[in-house]
Amino acid sequence: EYAASLSEYDPTTVAGITGLAEEDIYEAAEILGTYSPASVLWAMGITQHTTGVMNVASLANLQMLLGNMGVPGGGTNPLRGQNNVQGACDMGALVNVFPGYQQVVDESACDKFNQAWALSGRGDGSLFGDKPGLTVTEMTNGLLNGSVRALYIIGENPLMSDPDSNHVRQCFEAGEFIVLQEIFPSETSKLADVLLPGVTFAEKDGTFTNTERRVQKVNRAIKSQGEARPDWQITADLAKAVFEAEGVEPAGPYAGWDYTRPEEIMDELAALTPIYAGINYDRLANREVLHWPVRSEDHPGTPILHVGQFSRGLGKFRVVDHIPADELPDEDFPLVLTTGRVLYHWHGAEMTRRVDGLVTLYPESVIELHPEDADRFGIQPDQKVRLSSRRGEMVARAKVTDRILPGVVFGGFHYPGEQNVNNLTNTALDPTAKIPEYKVCAVSIERFAD
Repeated sequence: EYAASLSEYDPTTVAGITGLAEEDIYEAAEILGTYSPASVLWAMGITQHTTGVMNVASLANLQMLLGNMGVPGGGTNPLRGQNNVQGACDMGALVNVFPGYQQVVDESACDKFNQAWALSGRGDGSLFGDKPGLTVTEMTNGLLNGSVRALYIIGENPLMSDPDSNHVRQCFEAGEFIVLQEIFPSETSKLADVLLPGVTFAEKDGTFTNTERRVQKVNRAIKSQGEARPDWQITADLAKAVFEAEGVEPAGPYAGWDYTRPEEIMDELAALTPIYAGINYDRLANREVLHWPVRSEDHPGTPILHVGQFSRGLGKFRVVDHIPADELPDEDFPLVLTTGRVLYHWHGAEMTRRVDGLVTLYPESVIELHPEDADRFGIQPDQKVRLSSRRGEMVARAKVTDRILPGVVFGGFHYPGEQNVNNLTNTALDPTAKIPEYKVCAVSIERFAD
């Protein structure tokens, strides 16, 4: 079925979809087919689409087809957007899994965590059903329709980083109760009812897990100031306060939140999560190089996944079809906007905009467009422009460069207010992963008078 699906995508057809030259497609195929192994790496550019899951599946198909799985120098390797995104996912910070990627739809997994974290005085003590939770974008929408009444946010700035900022602001203004745990004031902090002072990575002990699944110890380097405390301490105290207010008591062996140091959290993880079962602070402190899965305390870890066979047995190919973006250019909005970061700032830039040298190098929002489009719309280099979409407007300085394709505009979300590209972006979601389509929306451009 997979092989048959490829017949629809001959080089001529693919060249028409992608804008690549046919001879380049043939050359790439020859390189991939001749030299082995090859590693596939990607970042958020291919996932932030309504077809993000299919984009990744197509790369997995390619790597299986080429025999590049389970071998040194091969694999499918997502480059995460920041340090320890992998670790956060491992800990269960996803809507469809418990820690260690144990599926919430799996009855045995639900039973295990219900028993481990059970509370007395709360019905039958169960905490979990078998349905995935809501993604960030879905929770934000829930504030507006009343299905979500409160949010507890740790280290995130949705007013800057979520798509369609005007809609996000409307949702947060409608929310009943917003708690933000952060290290600096942000756009989101202006709408929070309660602010809790967290700390930076340099002020706490813990672990980071990188994209190759290597778990690394992080040691506190500096003392925190004022009332700032590690996130786990704040969250644990809040949990115990909620227990008291609700009249419930811990019943499961790991339900009490009575942690005195982060090692105890890792020990709980090892007890409940097979892929982390053999990881502890003693091994990490001894500088053992541990890539999960680490099945037991004498297991050496797994530097390469899928050696010999996949965890499911045979690999499964998935038929992938080309589906256009949710919103494409038209007469009113003739350009494609794509978003990303620049070298000098990161994300909402609440840290990097506090560094004088970085602000000197990159003091305001800049959009990039091709010389043909600059001529077409009468835009001069370094001129201020207004970008508009069906959702909002952005004002930025124009950079004219041929590293952008004709018909495409690039912008960032490092500056707030009218300079934020997320005033324009589309909230359309991938149907499986529920990732917003940040990378494609239709916009218009015009000169902006200061």
